[in-house]
Amino acid sequence: MLNKLLYILCLLCTCTVMAQVDSLEVETDSIAIADVDEVAMDSLVTTLIDSIEVAGPNNITNTSSLSLFFEKLYYMQEQGKGHVNIVHIGDSHIQADLFTNCIRKGLQEQYGNGGAGFSFPHQLAKTNGTYNTRYKSNASWNSRRVIYAAEPDMEVGLSGIALETHENFAVELNVKDSAYNFNTIKVITPGNEEAFDMATSSKTIIMESTVPKVIHHKIKSGEVLGSIARKYGVTITELKRANGLKNNNIRAGKTLKIPTSQKEKKEIKRSEFIPLALQADSLSHYYHSDAAIDKIYLLPHGERKEYSLSGLVLENDAPGIVYHTIGVNGAKASDYNRFPLFFEQLPALKPDLVVISLGTNESFDKMGADAFLQQLNQFVANVRAQCPDAAILITTPPPSLFKRKYPNTFAAAYAKGIAMQEAEKNLATWDMYSEMGGLYSVPRNAKKGFISTDRVHYTKDGYEKQGKLFIEAFIKAYDNFKTNRK
Repeated sequence: MLNKLLYILCLLCTCTVMAQVDSLEVETDSIAIADVDEVAMDSLVTTLIDSIEVAGPNNITNTSSLSLFFEKLYYMQEQGKGHVNIVHIGDSHIQADLFTNCIRKGLQEQYGNGGAGFSFPHQLAKTNGTYNTRYKSNASWNSRRVIYAAEPDMEVGLSGIALETHENFAVELNVKDSAYNFNTIKVITPGNEEAFDMATSSKTIIMESTVPKVIHHKIKSGEVLGSIARKYGVTITELKRANGLKNNNIRAGKTLKIPTSQKEKKEIKRSEFIPLALQADSLSHYYHSDAAIDKIYLLPHGERKEYSLSGLVLENDAPGIVYHTIGVNGAKASDYNRFPLFFEQLPALKPDLVVISLGTNESFDKMGADAFLQQLNQFVANVRAQCPDAAILITTPPPSLFKRKYPNTFAAAYAKGIAMQEAEKNLATWDMYSEMGGLYSVPRNAKKGFISTDRVHYTKDGYEKQGKLFIEAFIKAYDNFKTNRK
């Protein structure tokens, strides 16, 4: 143990400031996570390493694989028209849309805002999502994430979360960030079925699933407040309060409102909405407006047993980047690979670049690097089968700790493996793992307020730090492309 510690200290002493901590060829098996004695020295080593600020070059590597994408971006800027679509797919680091929203805003400030991109009603699926949009509905919705086994009646598509209802419904989409008001909205459904109508409204509609049940009682001859109160299990005082009565006098033929704690489903009438005419192509049903929209409603189209929604796309008429994000809490590459519909619907987003951020959940399953790369490469192959012209950029998983204590060496092995195969697989790589400090960086990131208490997820500041680093690397790569463009 002492010799091992001295060896690490010697290595630290010979490292330059620019050296990456995880460049010590850390393999998956280099630390036995279950062996507490082997990792006991982490506190001392971490303290020493924590004092070294690791600064990498922050580059996207193998950028030649991005040439076609960069050419499209260059053309859009030169012509001042059209959209360039980036699709960012991942796990819980992506679903929260903190890391990706920072990227979205940063790139759109540089190259133009073409819209919010892919949108999914996470609130209806009872899970977290972006701040930019909010959804409400008067109906209850069933959902199933890509991490669970497939069910014949619930197809998991582009959102990575199946969402359906068997009820009559109205769904309100409300844009919270005015920068993402839209001119075009697309509806993506399994099989591109026409399951939804769209509408606006000239009045405020309260979206509630249930409301207090209203009971009315027509007073019969001879009835008194006391007998009516006993019939419905309320007090005379409650009856008088509900009906504005100053005394106990009532008359036959009049109607009393009975107060109750019971609830009933709130029905919303179609007459409350102004219908919009939809158009269709082979991938979606859509509506376009000359004026920007910040609120719209989805309603059932026709009579169906169930209504399934894979997601929406929000775009505006301005030239720029449309930054789509798709993330599922707990997801692994193997989870997505089990659902063909996910990849079949991907062309609806017209991706010019697909960014893939996976690996954290695989590392906590302690999946070996070779097995992880096999699943990741299958994911890439599935993307390319549907979107052959899209460039692909892999981001390595960020540093994390097992049990809030032990360095995640599996993530280190994944980062190394991704970099080693990028040329062979014609992939670009952004090494977030190293840029966030590498193997022993978590305590330092925690002190800076970048990583959450679970030592896996990052704070808002931490995700924004990642986003700014990604933007810096992206701009550097694109500027280099323009400099060397012939």
